[in-house]
Amino acid sequence: MTTPLRIGLAGLGTVGAGVAKILANQADVIGKRAGRAVVVTAVCARSKTKDRGVDLSAFEWFDDPVALATSDAIDVFVELVGGSEGPANDAVTAALKAGKHVVTANKALVALHGARLAPLAEHAQVALNYEAAVAGGIPVIKAIREGLAGNEISRVSGILNGTCNYILTEMEATGRAFDDVLADAQKLGYAEADPSFDVGGIDAAHKLAILASLAFGVTLDFDALYVEGIERISAADIEFAKEFGYKIRLLGIAARHGDRIEQRVHPVLVPVSSPLAAVTSVVNAVAIEGSAVGTVVLEGPGAGEGPTASAVVGDIIDIARGLVVAPFGIPTKDLQPSVTIPICERVGSYYLRINATDRAGSMAEITKALAEASVSIERIIQSSEPVDAGRLPVVIITHDTQEDAIENALKLLNEHDDVLDQPMLIRVERD
Repeated sequence: MTTPLRIGLAGLGTVGAGVAKILANQADVIGKRAGRAVVVTAVCARSKTKDRGVDLSAFEWFDDPVALATSDAIDVFVELVGGSEGPANDAVTAALKAGKHVVTANKALVALHGARLAPLAEHAQVALNYEAAVAGGIPVIKAIREGLAGNEISRVSGILNGTCNYILTEMEATGRAFDDVLADAQKLGYAEADPSFDVGGIDAAHKLAILASLAFGVTLDFDALYVEGIERISAADIEFAKEFGYKIRLLGIAARHGDRIEQRVHPVLVPVSSPLAAVTSVVNAVAIEGSAVGTVVLEGPGAGEGPTASAVVGDIIDIARGLVVAPFGIPTKDLQPSVTIPICERVGSYYLRINATDRAGSMAEITKALAEASVSIERIIQSSEPVDAGRLPVVIITHDTQEDAIENALKLLNEHDDVLDQPMLIRVERD
């Protein structure tokens, strides 16, 4: 008779409780699909008395996640504590060193410490699975690491943060200001009390670093990513983008160019005809370009109890089936160094919103400054009415140019008397 796979569950918040519920409610079908029973035997959380909507009385209780991670009572340590340092990092490290399989939903931990943790898993011949760390319920890790393993992947891009997508699409639908929509997102539970990791692009950058390593067979290098958030996006930018035939989304973009890769997270103008323009609310979407398959687009819920817990349980079932693969698709000794292309080398189109002095000749001075920086104008909108205090918006879409030329143009504009505020720059992605 096959012995059950014993699960130690650290963290009993929304996702942890969701995992416990799925394993209990779907025990029969999971056992059939896995080829053996999968049972929670021990748990760890901050409070033993909190009502989590699931019966924990049959499980051994641990106050210390490291003690749980190394316990003889478990085969798989499931880390849902969160955070890149402290208990989560210590417990996962201890579990791998003790020869325990690990499943985690912790994108920060994987992005910042995966290069150290993966060799520990490989040495112990155990799994380090993290499907839930990227795009919630979308099986993008499995798609790249297993389903598309026969492809050379040239580009991975997409909407990787549901909070930002909710804010941008709600601003788009209602015309409301960023701060107003962010407050609603916090009330609905889409954004944390401190939303900086989400709206600042850090959460999406953690996920992109993981995807880039998987897709291109390179070492993780989170510090090399260019990261910019959505805090400066205004309702006016969304309306002007619409006039040009675009929508604004926060995208993560990773692409291979020879022996170098670009890795960047920032707001983007995407054509209204793009599949990503149709992705709204807290939904995530990832596009993967492979040499044999072409472009595959995966779309679905990027967060929440059900989707994230579903991904965690999928990773557990893989372990129950005996599937153990290198965490980043190939052994860490074979991963190539990550050589990242700096953002200043990006070539593409740009959106510029400039608040100009409402006087005759100011437009000519602005276009002259752009010409001095070798930036040519593709399309332009000049408002006929000042928005406030004599500010006249001038909005430009440039022809393709290199980013350092745009930076030079911004420097010239900031020094100009006719430019009243720091110009707003958003990159345009037409692919």
